[in-house]
Amino acid sequence: MGAAMGLLLDPGLTGYTLAPDGPAAPGEAVNVLVSRHRRLPRDRMGQRLSASGRSLIVRALAATYGVRITPGDLVRDAHKRWFVPALEVTASVTHCGEFSAVAFAPAARAIGVDLQDERDRPHALRWLGDLLGRQERATIRDFAECESLIKASHLTKETFAGTRLPEWRPGWRPLGTGTYQVRSLVLRAEGAEPLHLALTCDAPAPVRFHHLEQE
Repeated sequence: MGAAMGLLLDPGLTGYTLAPDGPAAPGEAVNVLVSRHRRLPRDRMGQRLSASGRSLIVRALAATYGVRITPGDLVRDAHKRWFVPALEVTASVTHCGEFSAVAFAPAARAIGVDLQDERDRPHALRWLGDLLGRQERATIRDFAECESLIKASHLTKETFAGTRLPEWRPGWRPLGTGTYQVRSLVLRAEGAEPLHLALTCDAPAPVRFHHLEQE
């Protein structure tokens, strides 16, 4: 596992660190493993087929903490949020093309992560802009932040109306929905289009990035 192997964070961002090689330990930090899966199979339409969220979490636990469990050891609550009893950590998972991201947080915290590429989706962004009370359509960054909030919280797409995103700035930003805070950045991997990564947590915490290249 390499901390900075082909993975760049936007310059000027604060509160993120690239983790050193080797397993981390569960604690107060949010650990995020970004993986690149270079040889994913494709379906008949040419779209990449990703591994299941459960299997991505299991692999990320081994890579991030050096702990090996089975998919059956993971549990989900009533809001479909992942929990790892063996480590007392919560988890969230996302994938986009050949990339995936898994975020882990201490058991007392709720965490959500989302990855989005920059392909155009005008109807979805216009709908989201209306939902956020804007005159203009939403951005891909907005899309990722909203998805991460849904994954971390009790909200669903049906109960999301009335949510407002604060103006973007580096670091955690209060959402005005319970104690949830969101932060986001752009990942730039070698030879790939930029990706928007968003994290939502019910309390601010330091964030450590890990990066894994998989053939």
